[in-house]
Amino acid sequence: MRSEIESSSRWYAIRVQSRFEAVVSEILRGKGYEEFLPLYHDRRRWSDRIKELDLPLFPGYLFGRFDFNRRLPILTIPGVVGIVTAGKNPIPVPDDEILAVRHVIVSGLPARPWPFLTAGCRVLIERGPLSGLEGIIINTDKKYRLVLSVALLQRSVAVEIDCHDARPILNGAGPRAISLPDRVELRQQAV
Repeated sequence: MRSEIESSSRWYAIRVQSRFEAVVSEILRGKGYEEFLPLYHDRRRWSDRIKELDLPLFPGYLFGRFDFNRRLPILTIPGVVGIVTAGKNPIPVPDDEILAVRHVIVSGLPARPWPFLTAGCRVLIERGPLSGLEGIIINTDKKYRLVLSVALLQRSVAVEIDCHDARPILNGAGPRAISLPDRVELRQQAV
């Protein structure tokens, strides 16, 4: 019976009311659903103190694995706004996007929410705790970050990386022979 449930189950993005992510996640888990609420660690300053918080990487969303045809128990959870669809058609989140975000969380590297990106250099991480992941690389504050996106939500996550661990991918043709620092240097020389 369990394998039937798993075979018909896919990952879906669940839209929740603001600040209800953890509550809905806990209720889903209590009902026996596989859920995933990616969190990041942040420090917030108030006038009298600094507080460390675990906040959702995708505010207003969490992920659940379930059979879309049996979604009513999920939709009746307090705080759930709905399941992300296109009209009435369910849109599952690809397993590789869920695995990539999980990989970032497990790596322990500092990550934070990031605006959704569609342009940029696509890279393959060859070494380190994120080895094997592909994403878009950006350079901000003199630090390189790998941006992973969940296209359905049009949200992204940025994680700091060592640029020497990444190799550019050219039009999906596989890793190029030139390293990222060398490519950046060549681009700067061309300008």
